[in-house]
Amino acid sequence: MSENTYLFEIGLEEVPAQYVRPASQQLKNLVANFLADKRLDYDTITTYATPRRLAVKVNGLAGKQSDLSQIAKGPAQRIAQDDQGNWTKAAQGFARGQGASVDDIYFAEVKGEPYAHIKVHTPGQASELVLGELYHVIEKMTFPVSMHWGDHHFKFIRPIHWFVSLFNDQVIPFDFLSIPVGRESRGHRYLANKAVNLNHANDYVSALEEAHVLVDQDQRKELIAQQIKDLANQHDYKIDLDADLLEEVTQIVEYPTAFLGDFDPKYLELPDDVLITSMKNHQRYFYVSNQAGDLQAKFISVRNGNDKHLDAVRLGNQKVLTARLEDAWFFVNEDKKLDIDDYAKKLEKVTFHSEIGSLAEKMQRTGAIASYLYTQWQNTKIFSQLSQAQAKIKRTAEIYKFDLVTGIVDEFSELQGIMGEKYALAAGEDKEVAQAIREHYLPSGQASDLPESALGILFAVADKLDTVISFFNINRIPSGSNDPFALRRQMIGIVSILKAYQLPFDWETDLQAILAKVYSPLADRDQLSNEILSFVNDRLKQVLQGDNIHYDIIDAVLASDAKDINDKYAASQVLTKAAETADYRSIIEAWNRVLNLRVKALELGLTDAKVDPDVLSSDSEKNLYNAVNQLQEPVNAQENYDQLAELTSEIANFFDHNMVFTDDQAVRNNRLALLAQLAHFVRRLGDTNRLQIK
Repeated sequence: MSENTYLFEIGLEEVPAQYVRPASQQLKNLVANFLADKRLDYDTITTYATPRRLAVKVNGLAGKQSDLSQIAKGPAQRIAQDDQGNWTKAAQGFARGQGASVDDIYFAEVKGEPYAHIKVHTPGQASELVLGELYHVIEKMTFPVSMHWGDHHFKFIRPIHWFVSLFNDQVIPFDFLSIPVGRESRGHRYLANKAVNLNHANDYVSALEEAHVLVDQDQRKELIAQQIKDLANQHDYKIDLDADLLEEVTQIVEYPTAFLGDFDPKYLELPDDVLITSMKNHQRYFYVSNQAGDLQAKFISVRNGNDKHLDAVRLGNQKVLTARLEDAWFFVNEDKKLDIDDYAKKLEKVTFHSEIGSLAEKMQRTGAIASYLYTQWQNTKIFSQLSQAQAKIKRTAEIYKFDLVTGIVDEFSELQGIMGEKYALAAGEDKEVAQAIREHYLPSGQASDLPESALGILFAVADKLDTVISFFNINRIPSGSNDPFALRRQMIGIVSILKAYQLPFDWETDLQAILAKVYSPLADRDQLSNEILSFVNDRLKQVLQGDNIHYDIIDAVLASDAKDINDKYAASQVLTKAAETADYRSIIEAWNRVLNLRVKALELGLTDAKVDPDVLSSDSEKNLYNAVNQLQEPVNAQENYDQLAELTSEIANFFDHNMVFTDDQAVRNNRLALLAQLAHFVRRLGDTNRLQIK
């Protein structure tokens, strides 16, 4: 095993916290690709990252490239040699291009004709020579937001100020934008703002730690977590060590020191969500509770530095938090001066979108959709328990976005819905109505909770569906990476809710009914419906891919005749399970023969034609007819698969003993109609012609 080490560090201005770890991983991957491409073997790659630097250390790096042996193919023999067997200029040029002579040429047949070949051996170069090109990996790095600086046209996440490029104790120089390259890193911006000279690549971690920089991001995270736990234990507090906040704090400091701060206990009268949002989201503080879970007038913050002058730092943090809490105190008290209907009235003058209308108009449409959905779902388990449903739907539709014009939500936008629920409960609104005000925003992301109440589910689906329909209606359809109104997220939310609660929704019939009831008149309702159906299928495809469903099964179920995503999803599960069985191939092959002839039935308009039993002649034909007549409209995908699988032998016998395209038109059409009836059940599962069968 080689003991060589190569260190590559990019010194930067402060990188936003959310980009540090992804950038570090991206750099590692690009370096690994470079080393593989350059035939440089190594043991491991270690990443280091802080807000001011991205670095990789290649451990166990080979001292030279692996040798490369290749066979170069040249001209055909008839071109490489003349009639007397002399080497032509073409052969001489080929040999010269390979750094060889014509004496090295041999002939080998390619597709029946001899061609000139030369064995080329390229010895590996020393690692020091190859590593001088590694810096090009930074030109391949991509970021959500980039910038250029000075006179440079090159863009990066933040301006680059230095490079460290060190192979063991040897500097590997390169020239990039005239940025210094060498063995000098930099210490902590405030505690050791000076050059840090690295004698050897292996000195990186220890030398930077002496300069008050912990370059190992996982070490920083563990240290922060331990410091917070120690502070909590010292005072018998409970801490919610939020993973996202811990990661963010890790990536905004290079030398962490956690400390305890406090604020005026009067602010504990504010809703907990306001306090937590003020501390966590706005100040990046960890909130503190007692063992019973009650919030305390305390917080834990992490400074980018040591424990010197910590009292002054604490006072500064307390002052900033107090100012924010005082604002919240003011807004909450001001919000009490109007009632909910006053706020709801204001929404008539708040524009949802200039081409769509006001928020109040959106709420009316959403209420109409919710009312329709309830009529479709009222007999399901979760909705059968909703009392006085239409009255609650009406009231929710009138007020469910009222908090958007309150002072507290204007100041703390992430509290929309949350404060609406609290204000509604305080005003004596129905508990389920209040809960729906909060839940209609759910799910807010991939890892978000789903709404739990019946009313919340109704308005979560209805509000998102109105958003999608409204923007599609004005041709604001997402394309590529462009989705300014987050319509993909809205539809994923709808799909997730329908799937989780097994709520039926026919994206043809139900959608058309909603368009007719709520959005008339429309220029082209069918086109709008088809565009939305395609959009739904794209989102369902994402869900299925996330569940690791094989691509061919995804293609098959998305092309099914089922219009309910739950039917499509269930079919994907059934086919995935069936694909592991021994008879899967024979079953699918039989179905595919049926579907192939369905195409002809479609052309002749026979898909809805009735089969005439008097025209049936052979026993196999009659047996299949009887079997198809016994098929039941399936309750679920598994039942459909099972009943169709039982017909495999009847289908095979039918094709073995009957010619579909007989000269007798009545017989031919009768058989096509029979197969079309059978195909109807197959296509409820999917277009099985798209399945890959071994």
